[in-house]
Amino acid sequence: MHHFFISSEAVKDGRITITGSDVNHIKNALRMRAGETLLITTSAEEDFRCRILSIEEKQVEAEILSREESRELPMRFYLFQGLPKGDKMEWIIQKAVELGVYQVIPVATKNTVVKLDAKREKAKLERWQAIAESAAKQSGRGRIPQVGKILGFQEALQWAASLDRAWIPYEKEEGMEATRRELAALSGEVTSVGIFIGPEGGFDEEEIRQAREAGIQPISLGKRILRTETAGLAILSLLMMKAEGAF
Repeated sequence: MHHFFISSEAVKDGRITITGSDVNHIKNALRMRAGETLLITTSAEEDFRCRILSIEEKQVEAEILSREESRELPMRFYLFQGLPKGDKMEWIIQKAVELGVYQVIPVATKNTVVKLDAKREKAKLERWQAIAESAAKQSGRGRIPQVGKILGFQEALQWAASLDRAWIPYEKEEGMEATRRELAALSGEVTSVGIFIGPEGGFDEEEIRQAREAGIQPISLGKRILRTETAGLAILSLLMMKAEGAF
């Protein structure tokens, strides 16, 4: 079922009015017709199954058939991703959104190779946000996760201080005890978890020391060294299953 995001103000008396670029997409790209159904999510994160009543030049009218159960996780997961080289960030954002991430925060660390000026950063952020929106629609998310501005490592540590838990997978962290303990501690009282993932060169030892001092727990993801585009998705997969009540 095709999925669209709209403002809550577009909902009135059991009907929804779709305007803007989505009209052209529905009319010309998807070639939808009156009577077809679609999924609509409002800015208040309400999901509705709707049937198209009419398609006009500048708007689409649809009637609400039913309210759908939310597909969002009960916990908010924040991915603090060290900037990788090439187009890896696009793939990371797409998959992280599919796995239920609440927000992605790009982070420039000591070993970050990528350097962006203001103009290139703006273009990158727009591109990354568009990828997050597309992935949210494809996976049936109830909200579009935001891709935050690029932060320095210290800024990211300060940002994470407001979260209930924050972890930093580190290849030199021995044993899985801390990992098991942290996963077991994710009770109903924990509503927000931050995950710090380093770039290709990993985290500098000084950064790990600073993270510890900021209350961020180093954990192990096993005996193998994972690539930057794999590590975050590995822990997000565990968190998703934990939040869904799988264990």
